[in-house]
Amino acid sequence: MVALLWVVCLIAAVAQAQRGPSEHITLLPSQDGKASAVVITTAGADTVLDQPYQTAAIDGKHAVASAGDGAEIRRRYSQLLDALPQRAAVFTLYFVTDTDNLAPESAARLPEIKTQLASRAIPEVIVIGHTDTVAKREYNDALSLRRADTVKRMLVDIGIAEEQIVVQARGERELLIPTGDGVDEPRNRRVEIRVR
Repeated sequence: MVALLWVVCLIAAVAQAQRGPSEHITLLPSQDGKASAVVITTAGADTVLDQPYQTAAIDGKHAVASAGDGAEIRRRYSQLLDALPQRAAVFTLYFVTDTDNLAPESAARLPEIKTQLASRAIPEVIVIGHTDTVAKREYNDALSLRRADTVKRMLVDIGIAEEQIVVQARGERELLIPTGDGVDEPRNRRVEIRVR
């Protein structure tokens, strides 16, 4: 009887050892294309995944990282990846100094934005107005709101339901290019359209 119990325990131990890692973690590419990372802590040791499709196999006490094969991961988990929500999109439109008129190159982007929005069943749209630092803060707050409202009207004109659009104004508070007061910086005169 003792020998039989010993054999059963040995088989269980071998099966446990052969089972392999109990978890796998894979770092997917970030939605905005920017670098991202995840830190896995096991038994006091940290393992960092900082490359898209890098994978860690975790056995409870240790994590072992390895380069992942993006094509294989997409194939293996295609149903799961297809179920993820559509990636967010951000568009930036620039304006003529001290106006709510789009710069010509930004006006030319409206068809692209319309196409992107049309590909989403019910898009949630946030329109955020910004200015440079040329005028006083109160004036810039009002100008950034006018710019955001102008873009909202354009989006409604191309078929986006008004109730799906939220408008916000930041004035000169979130400069894309940090400057001092009174600086005419074209990249700060913008509206960001964030679509989910």
